[in-house]
Amino acid sequence: MSDTIYALSSGPVPAGVAVIRISGPATGFVLETIAGRCPAPRKAALCKLRAPGGGDLLDVALVLWFPAPASFTGEDVAELHCHGGRAVVAAVLETLSTFDGVRPAEAGEFTRRAFDNDRLDLLEVEGLADLIAAETEAQRRLAMSQAGGALGDLYDDWRARLTRARAMIEAAFDFADEDDVPDDVSEGMWAEVERLEGEIERHLDRSRGAERLREGLQVVLLGKPNAGKSSLLNALARRDVAIVAEEAGTTRDVIEVHLDLEGVPVTLVDTAGLRETEGVVEREGIRRALERAARADLALWLTPADDDQDAASAPPEAEAAREIWRVLSKVDLGSEGTENNERPSRHRVSVTTGEGLNALVADLARFARDGASGVGDLVASRERHRVHLAAALAAIDDARSEARPLELRAEDLRRASDSLGRIAGRTGVEDLLDVIFGEFCIGK
Repeated sequence: MSDTIYALSSGPVPAGVAVIRISGPATGFVLETIAGRCPAPRKAALCKLRAPGGGDLLDVALVLWFPAPASFTGEDVAELHCHGGRAVVAAVLETLSTFDGVRPAEAGEFTRRAFDNDRLDLLEVEGLADLIAAETEAQRRLAMSQAGGALGDLYDDWRARLTRARAMIEAAFDFADEDDVPDDVSEGMWAEVERLEGEIERHLDRSRGAERLREGLQVVLLGKPNAGKSSLLNALARRDVAIVAEEAGTTRDVIEVHLDLEGVPVTLVDTAGLRETEGVVEREGIRRALERAARADLALWLTPADDDQDAASAPPEAEAAREIWRVLSKVDLGSEGTENNERPSRHRVSVTTGEGLNALVADLARFARDGASGVGDLVASRERHRVHLAAALAAIDDARSEARPLELRAEDLRRASDSLGRIAGRTGVEDLLDVIFGEFCIGK
């Protein structure tokens, strides 16, 4: 971190305003050189930006100065709020590149420096990444709760309670001969450990829908060729996303559309029609369709009303989805011969007339809400979190076994504490950092 870094931190140009961020030990010198001064900390000042040595006027910009350590990265930081023209931004960035020890930032490097300088823990970093990527109101709320640090505070409190319990237990065998250490000093701590175990279990249960909410529920459209899958996708997306044609096998690859259903993100996936085929490309499309169905939260099996086969029939591979709804499509064609009483279609739709579409959307919204139900403000939103929480629970369960020696039970509590520490980046996460910070764009 001896280098000073810079990047365009706002959206792509041209724009009304472009924000260029600078962070590192040379930030103050850069400001004094191109702006003539460092403004009062955290107060915007209007400055003329010039090339070094009294060169050309680059722009007239608002300049903000955040001296260390009271900045986002914990280093000296400056922001140049320039006019958002391409030429202006290019000229300022080119000028910054001429300073020794000053270079363009890599993706996520500002946030990485904030983490390395203890301005953010790993949970706050992930929450910030999720906040930037949030597409729905529910995702925004979930990301804000994590980015605000409350989740890290909860896990730190659990670690502190485990540390105290371990200290009392270790005192029981390290200082057993001391008169001022009661014989039952460790006994009272096991009730606290049991309470803590219950808290973590309830937290893990509440968190099961959080990853679905963060990543979006997966709904896959399945059916034989010409079942109306692409037409339904276009109708639900309210735009032409997929090619619609009478020719069988038009859709060869999966097509995704992201929907916001009452604040819950849903990814709608159109797939190749399922049938026996000799075509290599179409076979690959069918393989991908079944693969997506196996990972889906919900599959819609479409059968057109003019089909002469049972609407409920679906190949065993399509049943791999967690839940499957049968949809009778093209009901405007007027045939009802495909319905039966044993496994009736859940919905009857027509893209041509619009029949049943509102009911289907309402049912999908309910399914999405139910899938994200129970998600509160303080939940584990990633698989990585849940893996470490499960490891902590397993270690606590080992520690509560009275058949184990007291020394090993204390070690079990240390393992539980370490597992919690890895969630917030307190211990043993070096191998994950490049992956996590790689989620960010350049300039953040």
